[in-house]
Amino acid sequence: MTPTQTPDITHPARSEERLSSGGQAVLDVAAGLFAEKGYDATSMSEVARGAGVSKANVFHHFRSKHQLYLEVIREACRDSSAALRQGRVSGSTVTEQLSAFLAHHLDTLLRREQVSRLVVREVMESSPEGGKELAEQVFFEGFSELVAIVREGQESGEFRRDLDPALLAHLIISTNVFFFQSRNVLRHFPFVDFADDPRRFVKMAGDLLFHGCLTAPSAEASSGTVGHPSLPVNPQEKVHD
Repeated sequence: MTPTQTPDITHPARSEERLSSGGQAVLDVAAGLFAEKGYDATSMSEVARGAGVSKANVFHHFRSKHQLYLEVIREACRDSSAALRQGRVSGSTVTEQLSAFLAHHLDTLLRREQVSRLVVREVMESSPEGGKELAEQVFFEGFSELVAIVREGQESGEFRRDLDPALLAHLIISTNVFFFQSRNVLRHFPFVDFADDPRRFVKMAGDLLFHGCLTAPSAEASSGTVGHPSLPVNPQEKVHD
């Protein structure tokens, strides 16, 4: 858990900006140490030794341990943000873009499990001040991109205009995160057959999330008689032979 009593907030690096090879080595070592040992138990000297550089070199790239920690979390999210932007220029429908992101995001969570657990733990355990910092300095760019894509779907008529774009964006992220956290439990339910099949999970989850947001509800749904088309709308009304 990062300390918040002396905030060291800097503007987040944009996703397309990359560190030098030395800075990236420091970041990779720090990610492993923070994930394994936690923030407090990881020292900058230890990071320097693991990266094969001097402590001064670490501070050349990251002016404080706190800034290094934030950059580790940003790096964990950067790949998914890049995937979102790539989808937007591909000419795909919004549903296709979001479905592709859902699959990519879950793959990233599972592929980088140790760092993913670090990010989830930080979100869950952050103080109100720490949560504000994470929102502004780490997650804002990617989440805003996701919301903007949903809004594009609304403007094009692909998605319902009455849904909250931020809510759908939240559901996309939380669907994957909870699967990531709970799959060791899910696989022991006899009626759950997707815990060890992430591709199938995201396909089914995406179908529920995105097709539930599409326009043009059925005539039956509009009439309020879904599932019982032969029954009268007024429950007091009798059916005559």
